[in-house]
Amino acid sequence: QVQLVESGGGSVQAGGSLRLACAASGYTYRDTYRGKRMGWFRQAPGKEREGVACIYTGLGITVYAGSVKGRFTISQDNAKNTVYLQMNSLKPEDTAMYYCAAGDVDGSWDNPSRYNYWGQGTQVTVSS
Repeated sequence: QVQLVESGGGSVQAGGSLRLACAASGYTYRDTYRGKRMGWFRQAPGKEREGVACIYTGLGITVYAGSVKGRFTISQDNAKNTVYLQMNSLKPEDTAMYYCAAGDVDGSWDNPSRYNYWGQGTQVTVSS
């Protein structure tokens, strides 16, 4: 049974930092299949879920949404089967529920339907 468990959310002031973690179990985390990836998505109230960042776990390639590029960094710890999202220079508009996802369905990295498994989410709140 695949489980993704997020941690690290919280409340910070604008300009602050948080690091989210996503621990994967029951999932072949690292695979030579080029399409296998883990991503971070977020969803604010009344808005659609949007892709934030993704890492292709077998290749180490990372991609980011334009709104977070230069501020957020996604990384992986293969020994711990864990993916991290380091968030710096946080803004109030980053406030959302953040979700970890894993999948290998061909398609755009920021399309939620291309992911097979999801975590329960962790709340990030940034105050001005």
